[in-house]
Amino acid sequence: MLIRNWMKRPEHTARPRDRVSHVRAVLEEHRINQLPVVAKGSLVGIITDRDVRDAFPSVFDSPEFTAEVPRKPLRDPDKIRVEEVMTANVITLGPDDKVADAAALMRRERLGALPIVEGDSLVGILTRSDVLDAFISLVSRLEAEASAGGKDKS
Repeated sequence: MLIRNWMKRPEHTARPRDRVSHVRAVLEEHRINQLPVVAKGSLVGIITDRDVRDAFPSVFDSPEFTAEVPRKPLRDPDKIRVEEVMTANVITLGPDDKVADAAALMRRERLGALPIVEGDSLVGILTRSDVLDAFISLVSRLEAEASAGGKDKS
């Protein structure tokens, strides 16, 4: 099972100079957890919902919770750029790699998605959901084959 048959073409991407608040809105609106970061047609990083959450101040960082501990002033999320919080050293695979290899890599590295590239160009993204879809398809096919094989023997 090749990745190219299960990956999605990325409908949404971010640029390094985009504001994190914009990325947050895109992630929420489209109910996705990560966005590839592209500059001049090349993949330069990935930003996840966790990166975005970590960039936004917590209610516990407000002055009433930090009065006894001096801290830097909180940054305005509208001024934080994607390039400041994204992962730049992205683990990628190609479209002709195997879904099983992607699943093992995602499990080992605790990744929710893998950008799929040809050269430097982003051609797709493979998410945990895509891997599960591939697994379900494989199991269904094996069950159908087993069922058909059982009927021939009776």
